[in-house]
Amino acid sequence: MSTVTTTYKVSGMTCGHCEGAVSEEISQIEGVSAVKAVAASGEVTVTSSGELDDAAVRDAVDEAGYELVGRA
Repeated sequence: MSTVTTTYKVSGMTCGHCEGAVSEEISQIEGVSAVKAVAASGEVTVTSSGELDDAAVRDAVDEAGYELVGRA
């Protein structure tokens, strides 16, 4: 199975703590192998073993206290 890399826009991230909170929640989604959140750009890059369900990513971002804008 090939890996898939998807970049999402997330609003509300302003610092390293924000990046960590978002990364931690998204990394709990089944199949996710890596998450890189960048507060300065508001982008979160997710590497996974297959295509992710956007609703699952939205729920994870909501759980962290931020808003998923959509795919970048």
